[in-house]
Amino acid sequence: MQNRHSPTIEDYLSILFVLQRDNEPIVGARLAELLGVTPPTVTNTLKRMARDGLVVMDDPRNTRLSEAGWEAACSVMRRHMLIEWLLSRMVGWSKSHSQAHAMEHVISAELEEALINDLSNPKTCPHGNPLPGFEQVVAAWVPLTSLSVGEKGIIRRIHELAEQTEGVLPYLEEKRLLPGCPIEMIEVLPFNQTVTLRVEGQPVTLGFALARYIFVEQLP
Repeated sequence: MQNRHSPTIEDYLSILFVLQRDNEPIVGARLAELLGVTPPTVTNTLKRMARDGLVVMDDPRNTRLSEAGWEAACSVMRRHMLIEWLLSRMVGWSKSHSQAHAMEHVISAELEEALINDLSNPKTCPHGNPLPGFEQVVAAWVPLTSLSVGEKGIIRRIHELAEQTEGVLPYLEEKRLLPGCPIEMIEVLPFNQTVTLRVEGQPVTLGFALARYIFVEQLP
C-alpha cells in the first residue's frame, strides 16, 4: 500500500491534478481561492511539497506535479470518485461530493478494490468527471457556452471546479441539470453573460461562469 499523505496535502494534490490535467495555469492566487486559504499558506505548502518531491517549482509561475505527485494525486482522485458512487446511493447525487471529501483520506486499499469491482470499474464519477486514466471518455463533450440557440444536447458532466463552489450541486439537482438530462439552448446573451436552456419543458438560466463547467454531448 502506497504511503498516504496528510489530508491537507491530498487536497492540494487533487486541485493540482485537475488544473494540470486541463492545462490550466497553476498560480498561487487561484489555488488560494479554490482551497479557501491565504496565498502565503499556499506558497509555504507548495514549498513543502517540493521538498517532499511531490511538485516541481521551476519558478513561482510554473508549478507542476512531479511524477510521484501525479501518481499520488491519481490515487486521491480515484478514491474520491469511488466514494462518491457509494454515497450517491445513500445521501443523494448533490451531497456525495462534499461527503466524499472527508472520506477519501481514510478509505483502505481493500475497500477501494471492492468498490471498483462492485461498480464494474467505472470510467466517470456520478457527476461525469473521468477517473484518472479515462480522460478520453469525456473528450468529445463540450461546455454549454459553446452551444448556439436551437442546439440540443445531453448533460454529461459537471466539472470538478464547479463542484468546489458551495450550493452549485444542490441547485443543479433542483433544476434537473443532471448527467443524462436532455437540454435545448433557447437563449444566449453575451452582454449579461447568461444562457437559458429548456430542461424538461422549463427554462433555466445560468451565468457563463457556471455554464462553462457543465459539459454536454451534442445531438445532431
